[in-house]
Amino acid sequence: MQKLGAFFLDIIEVVVFAIAIFLFVYLLIMQPHKIKGDSMQPNYPNGEYLLTDKISYRFNDPQRGDVIVFEAPGANGDEFIKRIIGLPGEKIKVEGGKVYINGKILKEEYLSPTLYTSSGAFLTEGKEYLIPPNNYIVFGDNRIASSDSRSWGPVSRDKIRGKAFFVYWPPQSFGSTKKVSYSL
Repeated sequence: MQKLGAFFLDIIEVVVFAIAIFLFVYLLIMQPHKIKGDSMQPNYPNGEYLLTDKISYRFNDPQRGDVIVFEAPGANGDEFIKRIIGLPGEKIKVEGGKVYINGKILKEEYLSPTLYTSSGAFLTEGKEYLIPPNNYIVFGDNRIASSDSRSWGPVSRDKIRGKAFFVYWPPQSFGSTKKVSYSL
C-alpha cells in the first residue's frame, strides 16, 4: 500500500511540475494565437495558428514590419494581430492610396503593387500625423478588410502583447514568420 501511495505522489509531482512549466512558458515566454478574420490576408490567412514571442520587446523596441499581437481598442479582452507601419516620433500620412513616412513613400513589397491604402476616421486623407512617444501605427495587410490605426489611432507600447515569430498550423505554412524590410 505504501508503494502505491508513493507512486501516486510521484505522478502528482510530475503533473504539478508540468503545469508550472506550461504556465511559466505561456505567461512569460510565448503564447499561441489564431488569426481570426481576413485583415492580414494574404500573408496570414484566417484560421492560421502562430506563436507570439512575449520576451523580445522587454529588451528591444518594436520595429517597422513586425507583426504584433496587442490589446484591441475598447478592450473586451480581445486581441488584434496587425503589422507595425509607423514608429514613435515619425510623421505618417495616407494620401492617394499610398503611405508616407516622414514625407517618403513607404514601399511595402509584401503587398500587391495594386493595393490602394485608403485613409480612415483617424488618419484622414492627406493629413500628416506625428506619432507620439511609445506609440505605434499598425495596419492590416489586407487594407480593404482591416480595422486598424487608420480608424482608431496608435497602439500604446504597453498594449502590445508580443511579436509573431512562428507559424505552426496549417502544415504547409509551418515555419518562422517572414522578416520584411523597407527602403525609405
